Amino acid sequence: MKLDTGITTRDLSEVAAEAKKAEELGFDAIWSMEAGNDGFLPLALAAEHTQRIKMGPAVAIAFPRSPMATAYTSWDLAALAKGRFVLGLGTQVKGHIERRYGVKWEAPVPKLREYVLALKTIFKCWAEGGKKLSFQGKYFNFSLMTPFFAPKPHNYSIPIYIAGVNEHILRLAGEHCEGLHAHPFTSPKYLREYLLPHVEEGLKKSGRARKDFTIFTSAFVIVGRNQEEIERARAGVRQQISFYASTRTYKVVLDMHGWGDVATQLNELTAKGDWASMPKLITDEMLDTYAISGTYDNIGEKVRERFDGLLDRVSFYVPYKGAFDDSAWSRLCKQFNG
Repeated sequence: MKLDTGITTRDLSEVAAEAKKAEELGFDAIWSMEAGNDGFLPLALAAEHTQRIKMGPAVAIAFPRSPMATAYTSWDLAALAKGRFVLGLGTQVKGHIERRYGVKWEAPVPKLREYVLALKTIFKCWAEGGKKLSFQGKYFNFSLMTPFFAPKPHNYSIPIYIAGVNEHILRLAGEHCEGLHAHPFTSPKYLREYLLPHVEEGLKKSGRARKDFTIFTSAFVIVGRNQEEIERARAGVRQQISFYASTRTYKVVLDMHGWGDVATQLNELTAKGDWASMPKLITDEMLDTYAISGTYDNIGEKVRERFDGLLDRVSFYVPYKGAFDDSAWSRLCKQFNG
């Protein structure tokens, strides 16, 4: 299991220094979020100022972008990073696609399936020197590629990871993708009894094994130097879990533990804008199910123990300030990455 990190700054002028430090500390990959910023732009800076660390968006929202536009950006980043780029894609939910992006909402899994297959067709066309492009689907059609618009071929593969929680998208990931961004709102029971079986159904259809596929998530961790810091960390994680648990799409994660009714209650509170009441519905038992508590000395081992055999990559989700300093991260990177 490799330890990764994320780009935390939204200021592009700070990205290069942050990426260089992540590489120096020993992280295996660095991921950019698309939350109030573009998911791809920071990666160009990260690629330019590092040599070893892998990188990708976790995740870029697919549907507001044409597969062709995503392909051009990804092709350039893969060349700049010399093969260290991973394309992470997500669907987002209907409200954001329609009301934030202004794009028509269509059946997300069939559309994402076409999106991924179209990307692979485009990448193959460019790798072969821009020869005839032909992709015909329900949502996307590509039949024109001329020498002037074909980028220079390169030999770097572009692995595609998609984000998914429910069964159909998990099977899609196993069948047509190289990896999965599992949601941070997760538990070993959900991963073992729900996520992995559906991914493996898809892998079986594509004739691949689990070893051919990468599963990554950002795991909630709770640490502190004293009781005051620990309580502040628990409050931050409790708040974030209540936010994720209010989304109907993620109800299955609560259902796995018999807490599906809490999802309905949280969703009703979000409709009222009552954000302050939401964390009160996340009990200590739920917090301990979806987050990992420990000391600075044992948190790495606790994460490894919890997700052994379930994850291939992990980063630490710490929605509170002052969790880890550089020396702590360096020790953890050595523990995970060597």
